[in-house]
Amino acid sequence: MRTYQVVFFDAAQTLFHINGSVAEIYLHYAVRHGFRQTPASLESIKQAFSRAFKDASPPVFAPTEPAALKQSERLWWFDIVHNVFYRVGMFEKFDEFFEEVFQVFADPGTWKLYSETEAVLRQLKAQGLELGIISNFDSRLFPLLRGLGIEQLFDTITISSLSQAAKPAPKIFRLALEKHAVDPEDAMHVGDSLRDDVEGAVRAGLTGVWLDRAGQSPGELPAGAVRVSTLSEMSRLLQGGK
Repeated sequence: MRTYQVVFFDAAQTLFHINGSVAEIYLHYAVRHGFRQTPASLESIKQAFSRAFKDASPPVFAPTEPAALKQSERLWWFDIVHNVFYRVGMFEKFDEFFEEVFQVFADPGTWKLYSETEAVLRQLKAQGLELGIISNFDSRLFPLLRGLGIEQLFDTITISSLSQAAKPAPKIFRLALEKHAVDPEDAMHVGDSLRDDVEGAVRAGLTGVWLDRAGQSPGELPAGAVRVSTLSEMSRLLQGGK
């Protein structure tokens, strides 16, 4: 049975999720700033966001100075949100809308831990495991984790905008491993994205754990990957279960 020293987690949609949906939040605040809502607006925003996010370049930025880095993060998101409303209907006060909605997603009250998250993290820590986060989230992640009450449970937090690499690139996984001074085979990475989390981790030499809450079951997983339906199954995996 393989023994692990470190368990890495993705952040959003793995440890916590949005109260509601991105599309609902965009629509609510856009209407407040003059967007003309129609019966099809919510679904149109949902589809436009999915496409804009998929088409966006990886969240990897050259600046390292904190203020410049945060500005790069904001501009990256501005382009995505502008792309969404370019498709569904632009409105005069878009800039004011973006400023407000960008801050909304930095508010811990916008997010909610999955019911099992904290208990599972505390259990793994009690078993002597080191815990880390590897995420393509931006620097707003740090206050979010504090606000959600779980920041202290992690030994390391590695995000794309500070690493100049984004999942699924092997570089961001290697940087996270270096912080723990462990080899890839001594670590696993858990996340909801089959491409970014599972395939990325496996290519970097870690065990990839696909958190498939929706039961999508796409067929065979890559060699070196396993599937769980909830974080509560982590203890079974770490004890050698299948």
